[in-house]
Amino acid sequence: MLKKVRIPIIVAFALMAIYSLTFIPKLNFQFDFESFFPTDDPDLAIFKEFIKDFETDDNFLLVGFKREEGIFDRQFLEDLHEFTVRSREVPHVLEAESITKFSYPVATPFGVTAIPAIDIDDPSKYPQQKEKLLKDERLIDYLISEDGTATVVALKTVDAIRLDQSYELLDSIESLIAEYDFQENHLLGRANFQKELVRMQIREISVATIIAGALVFFVMLFIYRKALTVTIALISIGLGMILFMGYLGISGQELSAMTGLYPILMIIVGTSDVIHIMSKYLDELEKGNAKRESIITTIKEIGLATLLTSVTTAVGFTTLLTSRILPIREFGINAAIGVMIAYVTVVLFTCTLLSYFDLNQLTSPKTRNDFWEKWMTKAYQASFHKKTIWASTVVFLIFCAVGISMVTTNYKIESNLPIGAKITEDYQFFEDEFVGFRPIEVAVTTDGDIYDYEVMSEINKVENKIKDLGYFKAIRSQTLVYKSIAQMYGGNKTEAYQFPGTEAEYERYQRIASNIPKLSNNILVGKNAKKARIIARMNDMGADSTKAIVDNLEQWINANTDTSMVRFDVTGTSMLLDKNVEYARRSLLTGLAIAIVIIGFLMVMLFKNIKYLIIALVPNLFPLLFAGAVLGFLNIELEAGITIVFAIIFGIAVDDSIHFLSRFKLGRLKGYSIEKSLKNTFLETGKAICITSIILFFGFMVLLFSIHPPSRSIGILIGITLVTALLSDLFIIPLLIRLLIKEEKE
Repeated sequence: MLKKVRIPIIVAFALMAIYSLTFIPKLNFQFDFESFFPTDDPDLAIFKEFIKDFETDDNFLLVGFKREEGIFDRQFLEDLHEFTVRSREVPHVLEAESITKFSYPVATPFGVTAIPAIDIDDPSKYPQQKEKLLKDERLIDYLISEDGTATVVALKTVDAIRLDQSYELLDSIESLIAEYDFQENHLLGRANFQKELVRMQIREISVATIIAGALVFFVMLFIYRKALTVTIALISIGLGMILFMGYLGISGQELSAMTGLYPILMIIVGTSDVIHIMSKYLDELEKGNAKRESIITTIKEIGLATLLTSVTTAVGFTTLLTSRILPIREFGINAAIGVMIAYVTVVLFTCTLLSYFDLNQLTSPKTRNDFWEKWMTKAYQASFHKKTIWASTVVFLIFCAVGISMVTTNYKIESNLPIGAKITEDYQFFEDEFVGFRPIEVAVTTDGDIYDYEVMSEINKVENKIKDLGYFKAIRSQTLVYKSIAQMYGGNKTEAYQFPGTEAEYERYQRIASNIPKLSNNILVGKNAKKARIIARMNDMGADSTKAIVDNLEQWINANTDTSMVRFDVTGTSMLLDKNVEYARRSLLTGLAIAIVIIGFLMVMLFKNIKYLIIALVPNLFPLLFAGAVLGFLNIELEAGITIVFAIIFGIAVDDSIHFLSRFKLGRLKGYSIEKSLKNTFLETGKAICITSIILFFGFMVLLFSIHPPSRSIGILIGITLVTALLSDLFIIPLLIRLLIKEEKE
């Protein structure tokens, strides 16, 4: 590199780094459920149109309390009642309900009045009231657990609550809870998810950066044994990281749950580029070449190959644009940009720094031994064992076929919650004691009037079917108003809670309901009385299990309701999130197909030989198959976040294949025989790809420190799968070269 450009390059990167550092504190962390909805989906369109007349189905915060001795204790109930009343004053809370606020309507000569379901001041009535409450389907699994040891204060919050509002709401609620002597408390709702998952994102990005950086430092120190060499590498990698994070800050993007992967990817991609550049430069110096000549040769021979590997890795990430899920598309484009930032930084900045130093300054004599030559020679010799390699390949493919057949897509919400965190404990509490978090909603539309007896009867019919299925609890619809009135006239007995059997009886109840504001519920019927909703919740059984249940319900509705009069559509936020699994499978195959085509085209342009394309692509299908098998054998659910694994694996794995083939072809162009070119490739490039694979493996293993389960799974999958990629490069590529490439000079 010419001396006159070295200082300007270093100064330019320093200025860019300083500018980027000013934007890193402005990184915007968010977590919105809506961003994970599949775009351009017909069910999403139905949902958006439907909720125009209603509130969203996740505008709640559940505050759960547990008392092992039972909640029917005077002091506990007094505290619960006071907490319920005071929680209405908390910012962004619109309503609050609990069992202490629940009452039964009573008909008197002077009209309808209400009596509390629990007479807090008279403990002698508790046993009788408890027995009645535990049979009330309006309350069981909604405001009180089946065994009476847990209860919930259900807070209705503002729609689409923002992160800043969530912090304000939760801080106020937690302060209020602290004023009481409750044994055990738990929170569940949109606001809590937002706060805790954003906290997880910040923790992930910080921990990943520190651990991955430390890991790279020790591995490179072990390999090169020179502080100067390691310092140059770390400065280059760190500079690329700073520029990338600065880009995220400048672009003002809202960072999602996958943010924690960015530091790992930037460190690993940057490390791979640095090692290939540094290894080639040191090899040239060892040959006795001058620094200027060595750096120019490095840029010419490795710079072009590294450019192609960076482009192919970026292409692998950009295939995520085929996903219908916005955070995954954003991750794909950001990762692709990060890869190119790392490449530019290494080629310009790293090469500039390296050009200042000679061999003795950059490497220790202890590292210039025959260690790598010895092992790479053994690997080269092992590549001649054709029968063993073919037999191993067949066994490997059978292994993969079995594993892939075991892959499950039964994604659960809990699988995305941070390990060991309070939010996960809270989530499990509501799963065990109540009915969980998954909201299910049936959208009801009619051209007539929702309040017509025939329409309301159809709603009641569907509601009863939902109840009979046994999976749904806390079921609510407008029919509860008329059932409550029927119960009132039946002496408030549990068995009297029934929908009126005749139209005349229904009309009589309807007149009464119009005069009882407490019993009307405008969140269940739209403003123009053309739409209604049935709301329920269910346990987190998994996306596939839920889909099977919903499909069964929809088939029953189509066969047993008058669809010419009223239409029912099963929808809701959890249903839309579950559709991500279905789209994940489609986009995975589509994205990989696009990546293979684009990368194949680039390889043809580079090698100008279709045989090289086959040699490069075939071995890189093995890591993808192995990743699928690992998913199956480890019972890792294939969901939207996990699908990015395949883009990462293909994009990174193909890099080493390109380096290997580029070095082989360079030898052939110099007139070397196939075997001499192969041996030289093993001794030079083989060493580099082994070193990068070691660092890649341990780099992704850093994700085992993550508290985000999908991130842990991604680390395990990519780490062990890249070992397969290395073995494919060292043994399958030579096998294919000897099979397809002839001895004549190319």
